[in-house]
Amino acid sequence: MENRISEIYRRLFGFFGPQSWWPGETPFEIMVGAVLTQNTAWINVEKAIKNLKDFNLLSFDILVSLPPQVLAEHIRPCGYYNLKAGRLQNLLRLIDEEFAGDVDSFLDLELAVLRQALLAVKGIGRETADSICLYAANKPIFVVDAYTHRILSRHDLVLEDGADYDEVQEIFMAGLPEDTAMFNEYHALLVRLGKEYCKKSKPKCDICPLKGL
Repeated sequence: MENRISEIYRRLFGFFGPQSWWPGETPFEIMVGAVLTQNTAWINVEKAIKNLKDFNLLSFDILVSLPPQVLAEHIRPCGYYNLKAGRLQNLLRLIDEEFAGDVDSFLDLELAVLRQALLAVKGIGRETADSICLYAANKPIFVVDAYTHRILSRHDLVLEDGADYDEVQEIFMAGLPEDTAMFNEYHALLVRLGKEYCKKSKPKCDICPLKGL
């Protein structure tokens, strides 16, 4: 198992090269993007982030106090905008109330503490929490998404149905060195593979970089 996990990484990195993910100018922007990207394509999140920037709204102090309906209108391109506006402000209120609005202090928490704090926020699930821990806080935790599960199930590393998020995550955490940069690259590479080759329908198995694994 460990050898196959390492081999997948070597093949994907050799094929695609570094992905330089997550796009974002600051940890705060990355954190906002992690909430907005729930159930939508990243291109839609980029439009929502651009809206916030164009109206000079992308700052903690402004977003935490912005009327929810106003925030929702500015993030409309990312879909489920009313729901996501509420989730984002739930997170920002936690930081405001317990960390005096200091995003850096919040992200500097130990990994386990930070993850639990994020998961306690209404609307923040494991994938979003781990994305914030890895990409915004630079903590060594592996992010699992639908692409990850699909690729592993097609290579008989997990069951297609029934594999829990934590079980899939543990495969990577146990099979790889604790390396934030590697976890970052690996997850991004799996996303790239899932989008371009290991598609949900009509996968390109004949030309996949993992062919024969």
